[in-house]
Amino acid sequence: MTFSVVGRDPVTGELGVGVASCVLAVGRAVPWGKAGVGVVVTQSQPRRGYGPHALAGLEAGVPVGRVLPTLLSRDAGAAGRQVAVLAADGSVAVHTGEECLAAAGDRYGDGWSVQGNLLRSPDVLDAMVDAYLRNPLPLAERLLVTLEAGEAAGGDLRGRQSAALLVVGGKRLAEPWDGVAVDLRVDHARDPLGQLRQLLSLQRGYEGGDSAALADLAPDSTKAMHAALEAARRGDLEGARAAVAELRRNPQWEEWLRSGAVAGRFPHLTQLLD
Repeated sequence: MTFSVVGRDPVTGELGVGVASCVLAVGRAVPWGKAGVGVVVTQSQPRRGYGPHALAGLEAGVPVGRVLPTLLSRDAGAAGRQVAVLAADGSVAVHTGEECLAAAGDRYGDGWSVQGNLLRSPDVLDAMVDAYLRNPLPLAERLLVTLEAGEAAGGDLRGRQSAALLVVGGKRLAEPWDGVAVDLRVDHARDPLGQLRQLLSLQRGYEGGDSAALADLAPDSTKAMHAALEAARRGDLEGARAAVAELRRNPQWEEWLRSGAVAGRFPHLTQLLD
């Protein structure tokens, strides 16, 4: 009922999961990850416990080849599960139970795996493998391209509804939640992968201060906010003044700007708010 990919960036060490399905909010149950430890997918009658328990095992130093079999041995419903576990060192273990609905299967290699069930055909997995291996992009983009290839090859037999991307850093942290680089979800949409790509583009725009990307994708009020801040940073006070005037149509945004200016966050805008 779902197809997914897990991968490790060999340069940065980042670990990630991409998943798409014709179920509501697939991101709430399937993808799991912890910076510097590993990532997990649990699908086809997903049992959420596989995520935290597998990550706990990896964090304790148990090899991935023991972590997954141990969890499966304790699960009376293992025949209906599909699970993939990828450790921070690139080792991977995958299980597709014999009761998973056809077409079901998995493919894997050093630092990656793809898996799916109730697929249009096994061609979905082959297309995903090809896309993953041929596109050495930043990890989140690589995972998304892999999902898009699976969708183009037929995807979920029933259609499409939701998708998610999760990417965590390659180093262990005392505060592992600070290692989440990407956590994006589309819970219900006609084109979930299209919306997921838009969200990822928007995140990259925020990260890089890409005004063009934000202008294309952000809500009008957010566009005006970024336009005001960017123009002020450039010393373009006329441009900043015009953007602030746009924001002032909504008193809540003006209040936000004023509070930021008072706190010293936007000293370059103070003169424009009087």
